[in-house]
Amino acid sequence: MDTRLIAYITLAFVLFLIYQTWSEDYAPKPLVSETATEPADVVPPPAEDLSPVAESGQIPPAPGATPQAPVASNVAEHRSEQLISIETDVLKLTVDLFGGTVVSSELLDYPIDLEHPDEPIKIFSLSDPYYVARSGLKSVDGPAPDGEALYQSSTRQYRLGEFADELRVPLSWSKDGIDVVKTLIFKRGAYDIEIQHEIINNSNAAWQGWQYRELQRTYSDEGESRFIYTYTGGVIYSPEKKYEKIDFEEMVDDPLDRTHATGWLAMIQHYFLSAWVPESEEKNRYYSYGSQSITGMRYVLGATSTLSSVEQGASKTFSSILYVGPKIQDDLEVIATGLNLTVDYGYLTILAQPLFALLQFIHGLVGNWGWAIIIVTILIKLVFYKLAETSYRSMANMRKVQPKMVALKERYADDRQRLSQAMMELYKKEKINPLGGCLPMVIQIPVFIALYWVLLESVELRQADFMLWINDLSVKDPYFILPLIMGVSMYIQQKLNPAPIDPVQAKVFMTLPFVFTVFFAFFPSGLVLYWVVNNVLTIAQQWFITKKVLANT
Repeated sequence: MDTRLIAYITLAFVLFLIYQTWSEDYAPKPLVSETATEPADVVPPPAEDLSPVAESGQIPPAPGATPQAPVASNVAEHRSEQLISIETDVLKLTVDLFGGTVVSSELLDYPIDLEHPDEPIKIFSLSDPYYVARSGLKSVDGPAPDGEALYQSSTRQYRLGEFADELRVPLSWSKDGIDVVKTLIFKRGAYDIEIQHEIINNSNAAWQGWQYRELQRTYSDEGESRFIYTYTGGVIYSPEKKYEKIDFEEMVDDPLDRTHATGWLAMIQHYFLSAWVPESEEKNRYYSYGSQSITGMRYVLGATSTLSSVEQGASKTFSSILYVGPKIQDDLEVIATGLNLTVDYGYLTILAQPLFALLQFIHGLVGNWGWAIIIVTILIKLVFYKLAETSYRSMANMRKVQPKMVALKERYADDRQRLSQAMMELYKKEKINPLGGCLPMVIQIPVFIALYWVLLESVELRQADFMLWINDLSVKDPYFILPLIMGVSMYIQQKLNPAPIDPVQAKVFMTLPFVFTVFFAFFPSGLVLYWVVNNVLTIAQQWFITKKVLANT
C-alpha cells in the first residue's frame, strides 16, 4: 500500500507540473495591436481636476495603455553617449541619462552557467528580453524630470572603491528654477539600491507633483524548461491582500489600479527578481498595463506616490529601494515585509520555509548542499518513522489475508457489489483497517512536496557542487545515473510489497519505474538526489520494520 500510494500521488504531481507547463505554452494569449509604432517615453498626466491648488496627499490616477500613456522609447534611442556604467563588488549597471532609466544589470557572482564563468547573468537588458527599471517625477503643471528628462553626470563611469562601503551616483536636472538631483546609492555586497529624487524649488511658485516607479519588460518562454514549471511574471504585496501574482496576460486583460498604504511591486523569475520598494507607510497607487512596441508587447507594473507640494525656496526628497538580484530569503526579508515570499513555494510555504531553514542550517555545518539534502531527507524519515511503522503493520495484516481476498475475487468475479460487501466483512472479522497503510503516508506527502519546491526554488542550489560527476544540483544529471538509480530503487520498492490483486493494476505498476525514470531524467539533479535517498531509506525502513519489528510481535 505504501509504494502504490506514493507512486500514484507522485505521478499525479508530475502530471500536474506537465499540465502547468502545457498551460503556459498553449493558453490563449492576449490580443495585441498590430501597430508597430513606438511612442514617446512619458508618464501620463494626472486627471484634469488636479489643479495647482490640489491638496497634498491626493493620489494621482494610475497610468494606462492609452495614447497619453505609452510605454518607453525605442531601444535605438538609448544612445551610447547617454549611457553611464556603475560597478560595485556584486553588481554592474548601465543607466541611461535619458530618464535616468536602469537599462542593464549584471550579477557578477552569478555566471550564466558553469561553462561560462566569466559571463554574469543579466536581469535588466535592452534585448532578449527588453527589461528596464524606470523612475522619476511628474508635476501637475510645472517642470519635472519624467521619462523624457535628460540628466547630467560628471563622469560616465563609477566604481565602488576597494576599501569603500558606499557608492553614490548623482545625476542632475534643472528647468525653470526647479532643480532635481537623482542619486543612486549602492552598498558593498548589497543588491538593493536606494534611489533618491531631491527636488529644490528655486522658482517663484509652489511645485506640486509625485514620483513614479515602474518595471517594463517583454516576455518570451523560449529556452525555458518544458518539464519544470516556475512562475515568471509580476507580483505585488499589500497588508490587505498579502502576496499576489499579476501575470503578464492579466496586465493586459485586467489592468491593475489599486491604492495601498504600504507594500511593494516586483517582477520575478526562476531564482532572480527585480522589485520597487516604496518608503515604509508611503501611500501608493499600483498600476499595470500592456502596450505594443516595435520590440514586442511591453508589460508594465508600477506605482505612483501621493501628490506632494514643495513651497518656493524649499526642498523635498523622494526615496525608494530598487532591488535587482537573487532570491536570497534572509536579505529580502530585511528589505521589506513579505519580499522573501518571492521565493515562490506556493500553497505549501508554511511547510517549505521551515524545511529551507533546516536545509540551510545543515549546509552551514557540512558545507555541501548535496549532503545537506541527504541529511534533511534522513531527518524527515526519522520524524515519520512511527507513522511508517503503523503503515507497515497494516500492510503486514493485509498480506496475511491476501489469499482470502484472492479467493473472494474469484468467487464474486461477476458481482462487484457482492465482492465489496464480502471484502468489508473480511476486514471486520480480521480487525483490519484497509486505510491503515494509506493514512500515515498521506500525512507525509505534503512535507515531501514542500521539500520538492524548496529544492526547485532555492537559488542557493544554483550551480552548487555535490561530488563526482554532479557539479550543479540545479540542472539535470548529465549522465542520467541518478534517474536510473531512482528507477531501480522504485522497482525494488514494488517487489517488497504484495502485488495488486487486479491484473490491470499490476501491469500499470510494472510500468511506473520506467515512466518515472524518463520523467526524472530531465529534473534538476538536486531533486533526483532527494528522491533517490528517500527511496533507498524507504526500502531500508520497510525491510527493518518487516524483518525485525513485525517479526517479534
